[in-house]
Amino acid sequence: MLVLRASFIMAIPAGRSVVFVTGNAKKLEEVIQILGDKFPYKLVSKKIDLPEYQGEPDEISIQKCKEAARQIDGPVIVEDTCLCFRALGGLPGPYIKWFLDKLKPEGLYKLLAGFEDKSAWALCTFAFSAGKDEPVELFRGKTEGRIVEPRGPRDFGWDPCFQPDGYDKTYAELPKEVKNTISHRYRALAAMSEHFSQTNSIYDHNLYLKNL
Repeated sequence: MLVLRASFIMAIPAGRSVVFVTGNAKKLEEVIQILGDKFPYKLVSKKIDLPEYQGEPDEISIQKCKEAARQIDGPVIVEDTCLCFRALGGLPGPYIKWFLDKLKPEGLYKLLAGFEDKSAWALCTFAFSAGKDEPVELFRGKTEGRIVEPRGPRDFGWDPCFQPDGYDKTYAELPKEVKNTISHRYRALAAMSEHFSQTNSIYDHNLYLKNL
């Protein structure tokens, strides 16, 4: 799903580098693998310190992106991920990072011990800004699933306790090539990639007309 925050986003010439704000090498690897050669820009990762904003997912993503664009003073992409338990009204949501840090995947599973409803959804939001003082655009992806007793490798956050609907394996147990076609991150990246491909085509067309 694509959520527009402005009617116009500045086009960037193809081949230009865009800073992806992350210090997580595995996340960068997964994002590049999902985007493949469909994304018209080169992603360059950079870890910067951003405030830990609070609020709704969209609000947090917009604030993070604005601050990142201010610090980088150029085009940036930031990501925010939520894991939402239906029985808890959507919590932990954007605060999953701290829940996971304290409870680990086992603790997340035990949070729902007293609830019959184990359903959950994973939400990923990528926010883009063309630079300081430029508007922010959001791209969202959502995958429904359920919280289960942790299974699989422990090298990627809460993946061991999230089992997507339609599968008998957790995110952690699924082969990367399978996970990367159904995940919340994949859906958000697909929306972003499609949008930028279209934007870049318009940019190239206008440049062509200008040079006639």
